[in-house]
Amino acid sequence: MLNKSFLGLILLISLISCKSEYKFILNTPSKIQSNQELSVSISEKNNLPIDSVQFSIDAVKISSIQNTASIKINDYKLGKHTLTAIIFYQNKTKKVTKPVYFMADTAPELYTYKIINTYPHDKEAYTQGLEFHNGYLYEGTGRKGTSFIRKVELNSGKVLQQKDLDAQYFGEGITIFNNKIYQLTWQSGIGIVYNLETFEKEKEFKYTKSLEGWGLTNDGEKIIKSDGTERIWFLNPETLIEESYIEAYTNKQKVEKLNELEYINGKIYANIWQKNSILIVNPLTGKVEGVADLISLKAKIQQEQNLTEDDDVLNGIAFDKENNRIFVTGKHWNKLYEIELIKK
Repeated sequence: MLNKSFLGLILLISLISCKSEYKFILNTPSKIQSNQELSVSISEKNNLPIDSVQFSIDAVKISSIQNTASIKINDYKLGKHTLTAIIFYQNKTKKVTKPVYFMADTAPELYTYKIINTYPHDKEAYTQGLEFHNGYLYEGTGRKGTSFIRKVELNSGKVLQQKDLDAQYFGEGITIFNNKIYQLTWQSGIGIVYNLETFEKEKEFKYTKSLEGWGLTNDGEKIIKSDGTERIWFLNPETLIEESYIEAYTNKQKVEKLNELEYINGKIYANIWQKNSILIVNPLTGKVEGVADLISLKAKIQQEQNLTEDDDVLNGIAFDKENNRIFVTGKHWNKLYEIELIKK
């Protein structure tokens, strides 16, 4: 009899304990467009009392009323953010977090193109980076053993200057900034800085936060880098440390595999690996504002030469700022095109 009473007491304590265990639910959408207002609240599964809640987005506190909060997100960068709630109850605290994705407020504008001029391009060049500077094209190529930077005469395609990379490196994007050439390597974790006039190597720099090197450009103030994901990094021009990033998003999804980059009239233009298109990205928010379909340009090349379907794709964007000209080419393409993008 005593044993039964003892067991009953244990069972009662266990039931009371289970009933009083707090289980919090952070109520918020998993994704939301940036022109909408984000609403968030905390509820307790068994309707147990909560004293108060402190909400924050990316560690920045937001005000709340009666365990709920709402905030306009139009000034936030797009992409993944962390929503946190610190809950106060029964002289205790508990932290609950949940990711939320901020999407673009509108769909991207669609563009087609018109060919203005056609120039020769070395079909042996596995193009990874392209620049136009002081009347000349500069190109960086990839693959171990065949990676280099070179200076090229636009009209003839004649190579005026070339610097080969060590065979251990797979070359990637390039940009010209403050009379120096910056070049990425793919998976070696380093970038290389060259003298613009002599092509002599001046120094190397390491990637501190991004894992790989893909595309490179600059906005006149910072070096801008892609790493094969949806992220675009902004590097300090002196230390070359990745200080911040944006994430490329449409109104529906993130856009990954961002590759070659070019900064054109205040926007970032980006190739996508294995896609024959160009994105136009807002450098402040990451919003994909436009998409240019250039698939027929690849088809035009294929009329003249055989291409490896998933490899010899569009890659290479250069901009002549003085004359407002855009140049594009692809890996192993025998032509370089000056094009004009036309909004559909």
